[in-house]
Amino acid sequence: MSDVRGPLSIAQAFNPRSNSLDFLRWLMAFLVIFSHSGPVAGFYGGHDLGVQISDEQSLGGVAVAGFFFFSGFLITKSRMGRSTIWRYFWRRCLRIFPAFWAALVLTVVLLAPIAWHLEKGTFDGYWSAAVEAPTTYFIDNMFLTLGQRNIAGLGETVPYFLNHGARDWNGSAWTLSYEFLCYIVVGLLGLFGALASKRFATAFAVVVIALNALQWLGAGNIAGLNRVLADPFMLMFFAPFAFGMLFALHGDKIIIDDRIAIGMLGLGLFTYAFGGWNVIGQYGFLYFLMWVGVRLPLTRWARFGDFSYGIYIYAWPLMTLATYFGLQKYGWIVYHVVIVVAVHLLAIGSWHLIEKPAMSLKDWTPKPLTAFLRWMSPMTTRVKRRIVNPDFSSTRFAETLRTSEGSKS
Repeated sequence: MSDVRGPLSIAQAFNPRSNSLDFLRWLMAFLVIFSHSGPVAGFYGGHDLGVQISDEQSLGGVAVAGFFFFSGFLITKSRMGRSTIWRYFWRRCLRIFPAFWAALVLTVVLLAPIAWHLEKGTFDGYWSAAVEAPTTYFIDNMFLTLGQRNIAGLGETVPYFLNHGARDWNGSAWTLSYEFLCYIVVGLLGLFGALASKRFATAFAVVVIALNALQWLGAGNIAGLNRVLADPFMLMFFAPFAFGMLFALHGDKIIIDDRIAIGMLGLGLFTYAFGGWNVIGQYGFLYFLMWVGVRLPLTRWARFGDFSYGIYIYAWPLMTLATYFGLQKYGWIVYHVVIVVAVHLLAIGSWHLIEKPAMSLKDWTPKPLTAFLRWMSPMTTRVKRRIVNPDFSSTRFAETLRTSEGSKS
């Protein structure tokens, strides 16, 4: 009797150490660049690439949805591991903040002064500018909520202002606060045991996806349910992240099938052009992305480093500076070749000098804290034994108690 089996599931097909997700994130970072060169440099009639086809989303927005989807998948799998809530947040902070802070410093110390000199013909007056002071740019933006978008009143001569009346030195970075909010939600779900119950975590993800669909359908007063939901971007970004959570939670049941992937791509393309992308189409495309991540043989793309985050946070400032030099006047190809080369150089330097050294501290604990925790360990263990009932707890300590009781029996 032959052994007949169907397609592999995500859990069977996805190798966390050998996949093409790094390539896809790199590719999506460049989709964001090509999309944003519309408003920043004046290409595509001054609009993001993709809005000429879709009324719902630009290609940059499609790429960001992909970022959130993969984050939802990878971060949920990570949170379902053995790390504590403190270690989890420490690692997320190390991944997000050091390079972002470097981008802020680079902008205020180097890029904006060059732009000032190009506009004014001198460096005098830059640091003492009273409007949008350079000295407050870092502090106002350092925790991802962008309180100061521009520096020293710059930007009246570049396409972004001429076409849109806006001035912004990093128009991509605003999505990072939503990304970190997603990290917080997953961290709290794990802390309160929700990820230990697939039913509860699944219900949470499905509700987020459903609310986002209702929001885009205009069905009901979703914004009135809670003041958090009054921000339409909250659900728009949380929905693909929640979809990634479902792939992490049910990887043993979701199959990777070539025919389904092509069909899901077709669904995504159809809804992107004719409507329904934010309601249902994006999920077809995201399934296709996961299929590509598993099936594509570019598994060693990041062997020299993971440059996608650096590309994402440094691209807009470089693209903006390039418009002060009038680089866009030399055409689409010249502009993008220069930007691609320059942002790669910055991203490579950022990875090796900032991001990789920061991530090497992911398991670091200050020696005084280590000594204190060791000293407190007997006391905390006794307290846990008194208050934790293994029959009604999903904590790791309860799991340890169940294991020890099982071995004794």
